[in-house]
Amino acid sequence: MNTTTENKIVVGVWPTLVYHDGHAALKFLTEGLGFTQVCLYPGETEGSIAHSELAWPAGGGVMVSSVGRQQEPDDFSWLADHPQSVYLVVDEDPDQLLSRAISAGAVVVRGLRDEDYGSRGFTVKDHEGNLWSIGTYRGEIVE
Repeated sequence: MNTTTENKIVVGVWPTLVYHDGHAALKFLTEGLGFTQVCLYPGETEGSIAHSELAWPAGGGVMVSSVGRQQEPDDFSWLADHPQSVYLVVDEDPDQLLSRAISAGAVVVRGLRDEDYGSRGFTVKDHEGNLWSIGTYRGEIVE
C-alpha cells in the first residue's frame, strides 16, 4: 500500500535483489527496463554495492546490492545464487518495453500476451537469471 506524506509517495514494499555483478544489474534495470537510480552506496570490497535504490515510473522500486558488499559473509549473499522474481506494473502498452529489454540483453521467458484477468504483459530473464514480469495488471481493488 502506498501512503502520501507531504506530497511524496511512501511505498511499503521494496523487493531486495542481490547480484554477483551489481553494476551490470543497475545498467540493465535502468537502460533495459526504465528504472531511475536514486542512490548508490559502495560496499566494503572493491566494485561491490552495499545498497542502491531504483525507482519505478509507475511507483515503488527495488533495492539492489551485490555479494562482497562487506568483507565477511552475510545471509543475503545466497540470494545471488537463487533466481528471484519481481512483477512491475506499466501504465502504457508494454510492447515497446519488451523491445527495450531485449536490446539490453534480456532473454524472453514468456512473450507478450493478453491474460484472462485483463493484463497485457511479458516475462524476461536478466543476465543472472532473475525473472522480471511486466504487465498492465494492477491487482484487484480492495474496498
